[in-house]
Amino acid sequence: MSQPDHISALKITDNIEIVKLKKETQDYFKQCEDSLGFVPNVLLAYAHDEAKLDHFMGFYNHLMHGDSGLSKLEREMIAVVVSSHNRCYYCMVSHSAAVRKISKDPILGELLVMNYRSADLSNRHLAMLDFAWKLTENPDKITDVDREHLKDEGFDEHDIWDISAVASFYNMSNRMASAIDLMPNTGYHQKAR
Repeated sequence: MSQPDHISALKITDNIEIVKLKKETQDYFKQCEDSLGFVPNVLLAYAHDEAKLDHFMGFYNHLMHGDSGLSKLEREMIAVVVSSHNRCYYCMVSHSAAVRKISKDPILGELLVMNYRSADLSNRHLAMLDFAWKLTENPDKITDVDREHLKDEGFDEHDIWDISAVASFYNMSNRMASAIDLMPNTGYHQKAR
């Protein structure tokens, strides 16, 4: 069995002409091709409206690759766990591939997708992922106790902001991906195996 053969269920995401996008976008897509072997479907889907694509890419790149007290692996772990809670196929596939690549652990990505609590995680990572899960499942129940628990595990207030921002970004992205039936590039399935 294979996944559906479309970028998304919306026709506006079909047949994006990359050559009609501005040079900066074309250059970014070329970087994706060079590093991943493909342009992620999420970018192709957003490319139907280049202004939205610019904002999405800008926020994503700042959040996931910018300076932070969180490592890139920690940010990807949050993306996977939030996406697991939300059952977002696109993000579970794409971000578990990133976890496999960064961690050099072919199993960790799948453990985070299935049940992060079954993974052999440090207390720090368990606290971080518990917070991201709770923020996803019951945001109205986040209290000072939750933030203090993160501080007890060595996270400062900037880190707590970043944990919250990454979790919140993927809650939005997961809902968008599910709403339009966004499919991950099949190349993600083979990454870091």
